[in-house]
Amino acid sequence: MTRGSHSTTYLVAIGAFALGMASYVTAGLIPLIQADFTVSVSVAAQLVTAFTLAYGLGSPLCVALLPANRQRGGLFLMLGLFVIANAASALTTSLAALMVWRVLAGMAAGTYLAIGIAAAVGVAPADERGKTISIIMGGMASGTVLGVPIGLLLAERWGWQAALWLIALLGLVALVGLIYRLPPMPATQVVPMRRKLSILIDRRVVGPLGISLLAAIASLGMYTFIAPLVGAYGEHSVTPYLWVWGVGGVLGSFLIGALVDRFSGPRLTFAIMLLLGIALIALPLLLGISPWLALIPIALWGAVGWALQVPQNNELMKARESQGDGNLAVALNESALYLGSALGASLGGLALALQMPIDMLSMGAGVVALLGMGVQMLLLGFAKRRDVPCTTP
Repeated sequence: MTRGSHSTTYLVAIGAFALGMASYVTAGLIPLIQADFTVSVSVAAQLVTAFTLAYGLGSPLCVALLPANRQRGGLFLMLGLFVIANAASALTTSLAALMVWRVLAGMAAGTYLAIGIAAAVGVAPADERGKTISIIMGGMASGTVLGVPIGLLLAERWGWQAALWLIALLGLVALVGLIYRLPPMPATQVVPMRRKLSILIDRRVVGPLGISLLAAIASLGMYTFIAPLVGAYGEHSVTPYLWVWGVGGVLGSFLIGALVDRFSGPRLTFAIMLLLGIALIALPLLLGISPWLALIPIALWGAVGWALQVPQNNELMKARESQGDGNLAVALNESALYLGSALGASLGGLALALQMPIDMLSMGAGVVALLGMGVQMLLLGFAKRRDVPCTTP
């Protein structure tokens, strides 16, 4: 990496750390918020829903509406809005206002990540795209694994607002750094909205988005039920398993970058989905033998689940590079992840309501991951046939 691209990547990663923290810390703050505003848990929990829906649905719309030749300003605007929304959330005394600020924070976070990845890749050497994306996604994973516990510790000592102040501070550090260090971005053509909408029928985009959706249903959906799963096997604390899953995710996010720059992205996705399926199917089997053995598939699950989005985002950006809307493809990928997470949690809850054994839930998630592997196999077959030159007799 050049000096400018190196600093840009790490500054974008600091912002990604903040938004990774913002995405997950609110769930842990619900009891404190509930007590502060004297509302029920179900009402306070809607703050999480507001953030995730705005992140998953609002960010693609913002990216689509942002002119291609205003990406640098758009990056600063969205990161600035993210900082303001989190600071305002910490200052508000109204639950309704807090809900509005969480919506704005979620929308700004998703838009920032999509533009930030595109900006960092745009100034990085061509042979280090994978490493660039992996550092940013590793920052987001670290925000979830390390930032959330730190934020909750601060909240226990100084109130739930302290966690949001930390998020705003980290976002501000990234914003100031990027204002001074982000090099001029390559000139980009203005893309008409009609051409942007063509992304929804582009097989090179729709196929990977489908795989991301299935991966999220399997991985993030099953993550919702990790506590009852280990509890069913007599484990009273889920914390060690969550830490192993999270540390695996951080390592997977950072280590996959070198592989993306050396190997075919679609083949890496195929291998990742295979490993994800194996890990989820093996998890209840090994839990039945020993809780220590179960840490192996949990670490693998976390590693490949987080690593997947590095080759996925790289391939999506390459697919739409010539159209000038690779950042929109990344935003849609984030939407697929959040939708898949919600679907996985809903389907898992329905399965448990129908008295399905909890271990079958993990195996079912593994089957969904293997289905994603099958989709990737079909896409590889289509790509191979497309690349075969036509011959005439």
